[in-house]
Amino acid sequence: MQSESGMREVRARLATARAVTVLTGAGISADSGVPTFRGADGLWRNFRAEDLATPEAFARDPRLVWEWYNWRRELIATKKPNPAHYAVADLERRLERCWLITQNVDGLHRTAGSQKLSEIHGNIWKVRCTRCSRVDENREVPIAILPSCAACGGLLRPHIVWFGESLASEDLARSYEALGRCEVLLIIGTSGIVYPAASFAPVAKAAGAFVVEINLDPTPHTELVDVSLQGRAKDVVPELFS
Repeated sequence: MQSESGMREVRARLATARAVTVLTGAGISADSGVPTFRGADGLWRNFRAEDLATPEAFARDPRLVWEWYNWRRELIATKKPNPAHYAVADLERRLERCWLITQNVDGLHRTAGSQKLSEIHGNIWKVRCTRCSRVDENREVPIAILPSCAACGGLLRPHIVWFGESLASEDLARSYEALGRCEVLLIIGTSGIVYPAASFAPVAKAAGAFVVEINLDPTPHTELVDVSLQGRAKDVVPELFS
C-alpha cells in the first residue's frame, strides 16, 4: 500500500495508537547532510570505514582511528536535525509508550529532543575507557589525540559498536521489549538488512504490530510491511502527524 491511501491509513493508526516504536537508519540523517561513511562516502586517506571501525584497527594504530573519528566528528558537528528528527521527538512527547531505536551514531535524535531511545550502534559524541569501561560524553572538536580517561588514565575509544563487536545486551533487550509491545512500528530510512535490525520488522509483525516503512527505495522488508511509503524522511515523516 502506498501514496495517499497509505498516508491516510498510517495517520489513522498513529492517531489511535497507544504504543509506537520507531526504527531509524542512515536515511533520516542523510536528509541533514550526514555522509554514510561507508562505500564511496567512506573513503578517507584511501581507507574504507570497514578498515578502520574494528577493534583490530584500534589496537594496531589508535592514533589513526582517532584521526578518522575526529574528521567524522568535525563533519557531523556542522549538521542539524531535520523535520523528521523533530517529528519523532514530538511523537515521544505526545505518547507515554514510545521508544526510538536508532542505528545512527550522530546524536541528532538527542539534539532534536528524543530521550527514550536505544542508540544500538553507539554515539560518536561518547567515549569509553579501554581500561575501566567508563562511558562519558565528550563533544570536544577536535578531541585530543590520544585521549585518556579522567578516572583511571586509560586510553579512550569511541563509544561505537565496531565491526566484529556485539551490540550491548541492555540495548537489545530494551529494543525487543519495545518491538514486542508496540501497536505501530515505523521504520524510517533503513533497508533493515543488517542484523539484528533485520529481525525487528518480523518480530513486531509477529507480535501484532502495524508495520510502516518509509524509505527512498523498496527494501527486502517491503513485501512484509503493511504500508510502504517512498520518499525522503524529512518530507514524509512530518506529514504523518499533520
